[in-house]
Amino acid sequence: MSDVLKEVEKKMVLAVEHLKKEYGALRTNRVNPQMLDDLRVEVYGSLTPIKALGSITVQDRNLIITPFDPGTSSSIVKGIQTSSLKLSPIQEKAMIRVPVPPLNEELRKEIAKQAKQKMEMSKTAVRDIRKQGNDVVKEQKKAGTITEDAVKGLEKKIQDLTDKYCKVLDETFSVKEKEILTI
Repeated sequence: MSDVLKEVEKKMVLAVEHLKKEYGALRTNRVNPQMLDDLRVEVYGSLTPIKALGSITVQDRNLIITPFDPGTSSSIVKGIQTSSLKLSPIQEKAMIRVPVPPLNEELRKEIAKQAKQKMEMSKTAVRDIRKQGNDVVKEQKKAGTITEDAVKGLEKKIQDLTDKYCKVLDETFSVKEKEILTI
């Protein structure tokens, strides 16, 4: 019985961690190397994560990318320019400097809206996990391995977990929204 609960909670924790990872890639007023985590660049005929092509550091309001292979610099610059981040990289000898200007009000609101959408998608995932958990419990009831009282108890515990992780997602969103909207 508790195996179902453990599995449900494990999946819900993964949904929260996924949202936090997604939030790391969102642009805020703080310059953050994670902004480029999801960016893939075409190099040697395949799409490669930018972090696999060089080291990324922060200096003032700039991201500094030092390619492991200087021959990939132009591909990295092109990949950043064509990304949805709206950044303009500057190639300088053995490194690429990416100035990150402060966000204007309109862009901050748009990014906050994206953050809310990502949170809603994570909540949907948590609810799907709840449904899967309840389905497993009902299958166990049909198979006769658990009683009706146990079904009700497990469904209540699964709902409690759902409420708990939906609240965690809400709190994660409000922290990120505050970070995004802060000038």
